[in-house]
Order: sequence, then C-alpha cells, then structure tokens
Amino acid sequence: MSIEIMPCTSVIGAEVCGVDLHRPLSDGEVRTIRQALLDHLVLFFRDQHINDEDQVEFALNFGELYISPFTTIDQEVPEIVVIDTVAPKGQNADAWHSDLTFFKDPPLGSILRAVRLPRLGGDTCFASAYAAYEALTPAMQEFVAGLTAVHDITRTLTEIIRVGKTALSLHDMQKRYPPVEHKVVVTHPETGRKALFVNRNSTTHIKGLSERENEVLLPFLQDHIRAPEFQCRLRWEPGTIAFWDNRSVQHNAVPDYEERRIMHRCTIAGPNAR
Repeated sequence: MSIEIMPCTSVIGAEVCGVDLHRPLSDGEVRTIRQALLDHLVLFFRDQHINDEDQVEFALNFGELYISPFTTIDQEVPEIVVIDTVAPKGQNADAWHSDLTFFKDPPLGSILRAVRLPRLGGDTCFASAYAAYEALTPAMQEFVAGLTAVHDITRTLTEIIRVGKTALSLHDMQKRYPPVEHKVVVTHPETGRKALFVNRNSTTHIKGLSERENEVLLPFLQDHIRAPEFQCRLRWEPGTIAFWDNRSVQHNAVPDYEERRIMHRCTIAGPNAR
C-alpha cells in the first residue's frame, strides 16, 4: 500500500494513511513523510498502537532527538517526555506556543502520541505561523521583520514545578538556560517561508521597545496566531500520533477535560529557522 496524504484544511494539517509505524520505514516513505511535513506543517497518523521504543525509532528517521531539560517524575525513557494531566487549565500546554523556544537552537519538530485519553475533550489545535505572518499588513510585516524578542525558561518551568511534575530546581535551570534571543519573524531553513516566532509560554519582551510599546505589540502578535483561519483541530483517538514542524507551527492543548490524559512526546533536533 502506498502512502496517501489527505489535507485537513487549505492552510495546515494532513492525515497520513498507508503507513505502519510498527515496522522500519523505507527511504521512500521517509522522504514522502518529510515532504508532507514541509507542505502541511502538521501530520496526523491514526491507528498506530506503538510503544515508546517504536516512537523513538520513528522520530530518528527525521533527525537526532533532544533529551528534554524538563525531566518529569513519570519519565521512563530518556527521549520521551510524559505529559500526564487531569486538571490542565493554566499548565502551559493550553497557551499557544512553540516547543522549547528558550533554547538557543529550538527543535525541528515534535512527535506526540496518545496513551490515555479522557472520554470527552482534550483536543489539540495547531496554527500556521506562516499564515499568521502573511496575514499581517505589509506595513506591519516590514516593522516586525526587523525586531528581536527574548525567550526565557522561567514561566514554563515555574508552572511545572508548581504542579509537582518535576524535581528540577528553577534557579539551577535558569543558570543552565539563560534567556536567548530570536527574531520576531524567522525564515524556515527548508521552505524559505517567513513565520511569526513569538509565543505566550516563553517570549518575555521585544528588544528595543519601551515597556508600553511591548504591552501593546507583543500581546497582539501572540494573540494574532489564534485566528481560526490559521488553524486545524485534532480530535485524539487511541493510537493517534501527531508530528509537527516546530519552526512553522504553534499549538494549544484545549483544557476542557477532567479525566486523566497521558501523552508521550519526543522532540527532534534539526536545522533552525533564523
């Protein structure tokens, strides 16, 4: 059976059929999936009832894996972060974000697998940072293209510590990962397209602007990506896997459930957007 790519919207998202992630992928399958990721930004695989080792093997087709700095108390495989939530409101994932932008070199992408799902709710929304940038007026595009923003680990880690999901020291991690700077508008290294690159979890301020100017511009840019026309929405089912390009996508885990939801994520290193 050949791989079939079925777009979800004209802007972002596609379902991938005709692939079995229990077995090693051929070079041709890897090329097809990689190109589909560049074309559609986030890919969904259904009925893939795999384990952590299978997930790591799948991810390694696309690059080396990050060992996340956020070691969780539930983690068993070093490359796999366990996201185990019951009361998700305010626990970082429900804010629009790209993963790990407080790194000097943020990751290429992430692969997220549903392990346990609530009976209702728990969808994830994905938005195209390309479409968000392209929808700005030419005057605003020109203005923000010359700006640089500061990204910091503090907000994200503080919340993880507060809910008891890690034994990490905030002070030690702040020393290990000091604030970094990224352009407000980055260029994707493989497609050459421009994308908006600020998010609520990690971006603290835009350099060179006054406090008042930051109070106006940064929330506007962070909220702009939430427009429905930039988005697709994934309803998780047992065996569902999502694979997204972190350089061109932001995501939001909808906090509308009250039963346990367990997701396993691995993160792929690769060429960064600059």
